Amino acid sequence: MKDKGKIKGIFFVVLAGVCWGSIGLFIRTFNAAGLYSMDMVVLRSVFTCIAMLVFLLFYDRKLLRIRLRDIWCFLGTGIVSMVFFNFCYFSLISLSSLSVAAVMLYTAPVFVMLLSAPLFGERITGKKLLALVLTVLGCVFVTGVIGDAASLGGAAIFFGLGAGLGYALYSIFGRFALQRGYHSFTINFYTFLFASLAALPLADGSKILSVSTSSPFMLFFSVACGIVTTALPYIVYNYGLSSMENGQAAIIASIEPVVATLLGFFVFHEALTPGNVLGIGLVLSAIVLSNL
Repeated sequence: MKDKGKIKGIFFVVLAGVCWGSIGLFIRTFNAAGLYSMDMVVLRSVFTCIAMLVFLLFYDRKLLRIRLRDIWCFLGTGIVSMVFFNFCYFSLISLSSLSVAAVMLYTAPVFVMLLSAPLFGERITGKKLLALVLTVLGCVFVTGVIGDAASLGGAAIFFGLGAGLGYALYSIFGRFALQRGYHSFTINFYTFLFASLAALPLADGSKILSVSTSSPFMLFFSVACGIVTTALPYIVYNYGLSSMENGQAAIIASIEPVVATLLGFFVFHEALTPGNVLGIGLVLSAIVLSNL
């Protein structure tokens, strides 16, 4: 039964990475409509929060209850992780290329592994380190960052490491919440409630409202964005996290840039180079190695 639970956990973390990797499909549509950076953060957070609230009111209202002494866990996932990570990530994108940003973001498994050792007693083994190296190298090749290395300045490095740290902190605070007995639905709802409240002053609320309600399609698309790229992946990631170590989950979730690259090739007819293929192979090898 334990092995079945672990296999199910792996499946859910992979599913989370696939959902996160699909965000490019939504970003391109919203960018064309005039929404950028923090506008997207607010849109995703608000629609996710609303969807989760409606769902929990019908599914189990008890899951909306949290203890005041544990609120720091959700402030951590929502503000310290979600808002901080997005602020750093979008700042990095404005200073460098998308490929550089993607690789810098995937310094996250390094931070997860380093933080999980003292906080949760997770051992740093040779196999984990090898999987980590394969993950980072795979992301480098998947995104083609080698040709863009010259664009990585001091400020870009600062925001890139900040994005990786912020991304990693979701696993850390999420683990603390799980240890306190909270359901993944509860963690998801309060993460995006606090993220919405913190990010709203940084975005153009009137533009977000006008774009998301401009047509029945855009309203449906906005709700779909909240569910597919935010609510669903964070729920299943938390579920998977409950059956494995933080470091392992972070490495498995690195399937995200692979999915993004493949969607770019099949949907947007972007070029797929031998380096991309090599990177995909390295990331998949890291995922297999981390589960042996």
